[in-house]
Amino acid sequence: MKHTFHIHGMTCNGCRAHVEETLSKVKGVSSISVDLANSEAVIEMNTHIPIEKFKKALQKDGGRYTIHSPGEKQVHVAKGIPKGKGTGTFYCPMHCEGDKTYEESGDCPVCGMALVEEQTYSTPTDSQYTCPMHPEIISDEPGSCPICGMALVSVKAELSAEERTFKALLQKFWVAMVFTLPIFLIAMSEMVTENPLYTLIDQKNWNWVQFGLSLPVVFYATWMFFERAYRSIKTWNLNMFTLIGIGAGVAWSFSVFGMFFPEFFPSQFKTETGNVHVYFEAATVILTLVLLGQVLEARAHSKTNSAVKALLNLAPNKAIRVKDGTEEEITIDQIVLGDILRVKPGNKIAVDGILTEGYSSVDESMITGEPLPVTKSVGDKVHSGTINGNQSFLMKAEKIGSDTLLSQIIRMVNEASRSKAPIQNLADKVSGYFVPAVVLIALITYGVWVIWGPAPAYVYALVNAIAVLIIACPCALGLATPMSVMVGVGKGAQNGVLIKNAEALERMDKVDTIIIDKTGTITEGKPAVESVGASGETVTEKEVLQYIISLNQLSEHPLAEATVKYGKEQGVKLLDVVEFRAITGKGVEGIIHGKKVSLGNEKMMEEAKTRISEDLRRKVTAFQRKGKTVSFLTVESKAVGFVVIGDKIKESSKKAIKALQDKGIGVIMLTGDNEDTAKAVANELHLSDFKAGMLPADKLRIVEELQQNGRVVAMAGDGINDAPALAKSDVGIAMGTGTDVAIESAKITLVKGDLQGIVKAKNLSSKVMRNIKQNLFFALVYNTVGIPIAAGVLFPFFGILLSPMIAAAAMSFSSVSVIGNALRLRTTNIN
Repeated sequence: MKHTFHIHGMTCNGCRAHVEETLSKVKGVSSISVDLANSEAVIEMNTHIPIEKFKKALQKDGGRYTIHSPGEKQVHVAKGIPKGKGTGTFYCPMHCEGDKTYEESGDCPVCGMALVEEQTYSTPTDSQYTCPMHPEIISDEPGSCPICGMALVSVKAELSAEERTFKALLQKFWVAMVFTLPIFLIAMSEMVTENPLYTLIDQKNWNWVQFGLSLPVVFYATWMFFERAYRSIKTWNLNMFTLIGIGAGVAWSFSVFGMFFPEFFPSQFKTETGNVHVYFEAATVILTLVLLGQVLEARAHSKTNSAVKALLNLAPNKAIRVKDGTEEEITIDQIVLGDILRVKPGNKIAVDGILTEGYSSVDESMITGEPLPVTKSVGDKVHSGTINGNQSFLMKAEKIGSDTLLSQIIRMVNEASRSKAPIQNLADKVSGYFVPAVVLIALITYGVWVIWGPAPAYVYALVNAIAVLIIACPCALGLATPMSVMVGVGKGAQNGVLIKNAEALERMDKVDTIIIDKTGTITEGKPAVESVGASGETVTEKEVLQYIISLNQLSEHPLAEATVKYGKEQGVKLLDVVEFRAITGKGVEGIIHGKKVSLGNEKMMEEAKTRISEDLRRKVTAFQRKGKTVSFLTVESKAVGFVVIGDKIKESSKKAIKALQDKGIGVIMLTGDNEDTAKAVANELHLSDFKAGMLPADKLRIVEELQQNGRVVAMAGDGINDAPALAKSDVGIAMGTGTDVAIESAKITLVKGDLQGIVKAKNLSSKVMRNIKQNLFFALVYNTVGIPIAAGVLFPFFGILLSPMIAAAAMSFSSVSVIGNALRLRTTNIN
């Protein structure tokens, strides 16, 4: 028997091999093949094996991977993760297991860090009211309870998971602080001559006081650190908490053991009074400072996804529906497709749709990044979250809920924030050896101080070994890339640049050649018919137009839509078309009144060996040299007319192309238009590199040739014919105004759909990569310098030793510093 299962949680070949090995040990499995790319496992078995056995094997192995039948709803909760009240999706901020997510809050089973809640779109509930006595009563309006008559009160929004985490950590920090401070003061009083505390009770009893005060710190406020340390050792996913658990645990356990069994220790570990040196202050201060670092980190984490939160706040919770001539206020989850909504001046637009009556200016800066309001009239699209100007209008709801542009932006930002950049592979490799190396260095430090250290050598050895364990910070290394990516992706979304994944950001920084399409990319993508010509031999201009719109009514091409719109405005009657066929990159053809009629470009005419009179060709060439697009109409292989279509060049195109060229980036225009039209547009834009008559296959070939010559290529386009080249390029850039196919094929989407967005994307990628490199440099230098200092390398030269407490402070603030540096991206200018 052979069965295929879905495997979740694999991110590398090591994961694949591990899953393969684990599942192959299940009794009855004859062979197994795991595919990392498709996240699938094909298992051959002699007799049927229930999937529960495979699930149990993976769960027993640590729960890092889960197995599911095809189509089964996947719930990814790793073993050992404490249950919380979170209702969203959670992920590790260090992406230890790639894009793996969890349905409940807790700690990452690999690095031990608190999982972060993903911000998702949901209908706001702050406008609902309930009865304090009867919570089952829910109303959209204030009033009285129908059961008891009490006034309804507003439903308070539940705290987010990150807020709950922050409040819980802050509460534990204050508990730790209250008990740690007296321990610290008692320990430091030993440095005072004629210690006044010893007049109250002797040192031995003060040690017992410190022990009592340390219990709430260790077993309540910071016990989670020891749980994470134990779990990391059990699963051999060694991390920062392994080092903290060992370091602080050794200091505290040593002190307790020394109090109960002082005779076990040599004199070097004892004071003049015969009591063993205790390190309760070191253990509790270390743990409290690490806890402070966690509090600051939790607060900083909440700022890294502030861009998504800002987008979520754009969505209004109410709308005005017009039904049978009357207006009613409804919540946005009551809106259905086709509803007519009234948008009043200054109101937020509730859903995506099309304007059906009136006109206004709409502020779209929150999704496009452009500050100037956009004038909207009948037939124009409007989007959820944008703000209406000073006029009222009616709109028809076309996309609601998760289908709106705002929801899609939020989803893309969330997915990109969870993705890994290739540059992070270096940090992952270093982290894999980091903790074992630090433990080894700590042991070596202990040995060196015992052998060559001054008296009391054992005390110096213990303190410095603990300092080494505490100062090392693998989290700073692990957070260096994800934090910058998360903030950078959010910054891009606020400026109308949607990043599909972190790899696209990294590749965009290396791009040295950008290929751009003409129609819809350089031009506005709003083609309009400027002229219709006829040969005058057999048909009139009106008949030419009739043939053209009859063919084009069956086509989805933007130029076809322009001609149909023009024909309807002229009141032209449509003719019946049979055997219609669209020829990609060339034109369309069909049978009208028993005659074969074709409409297309010169390439189509050449292939069909169409007869074109000199007079007709001369007229067409004149238009082409002005940058116009011209299509020939043929009847029975003879050219009888043409249509001239103009598409205005966007004002931003020339400025954007110059900005890219100033950065040393080569810009190439590829277009399906003829040489004359392409040259006219290129001259206006000061573009020296362009190619005309390009079919989809030609665009793909150009991309491949450039890549073979060592160029890193970005391709910007908006049509179906651009999709192959977009997919093949190193970075595909889709115009948000284009087709879904183009957007799906691209790595970056520009919401506004103009070339200035490419400049923004390039600037963003450069700044994000610079920020990542700064973070990695800081993390590597911090650990490279900090660990030797903690080990005591400065002692022989300057007599300087690093206290474990100072080491704990340095370690805690190293992670916070990395996040703080990433947060600088929020204020950077990418225009």
